[in-house]
Amino acid sequence: MNRTLVIIPTYNEAKNIGMLISAINEAADIDILIVDDNSPDKTYEIIESLMSTHSNLNLIKREKKLGLGTAYIAGFKFALEKGYSYIMEMDADFSHDPKEIPNFLKEIPNSDLVIGSRYITGVNVINWPMSRLLLSYSAGKYVHYVTGLPVKDPTGGYKCFRRDVLKSIDLDKVRSTGYSFQIEMNHKAWKKGFRLKEIPIVFTDRYMGKTKMTKSIMWEAIWIVWKLRLGII
Repeated sequence: MNRTLVIIPTYNEAKNIGMLISAINEAADIDILIVDDNSPDKTYEIIESLMSTHSNLNLIKREKKLGLGTAYIAGFKFALEKGYSYIMEMDADFSHDPKEIPNFLKEIPNSDLVIGSRYITGVNVINWPMSRLLLSYSAGKYVHYVTGLPVKDPTGGYKCFRRDVLKSIDLDKVRSTGYSFQIEMNHKAWKKGFRLKEIPIVFTDRYMGKTKMTKSIMWEAIWIVWKLRLGII
């Protein structure tokens, strides 16, 4: 059977994580991996308490905050080692609706990478200020212009990989740590000739906790795109 793992990086998501795990289990029969960066609010303790009653729940607890990209790399290595066929990415703050998971699983048998897109059918974003929306939308245009990547939402973090995609990429050489990680992984998959498919999702801004977006993450994304264009990474 094709087994699916969804990887969820966490840092101070104690208010969300229990509800999210319940919602995922209601939506699909898949396994869950939480990669927690030693959250000060002790998100990992909630996971540890739930693992006794949720056989599909796994935890990687790291010593400190190491970034989104490295969290996913740790999750990818776990997934490949455990033999999962499909590996999903998902945010912990309910901006990604767990009810969409079956739509990814429906598409992935005929694709190599399925990307949940906020912009494939117009603009499907709720509760973002106009400045944030314009930044995100413009980022997609910028990535396409510089690299040629044929994806309308290259920075989106709700997606599903076939294991062959991750096996083909040298995960130790992925350089992005912030949201540009999504751009880099999409670009590497595209350059290797894998089939990328965007499906529409509705993105809802977090209603609990604080955003992880910073100026340094934004600048990293700007320069990573040119490094991809020049073949430096």
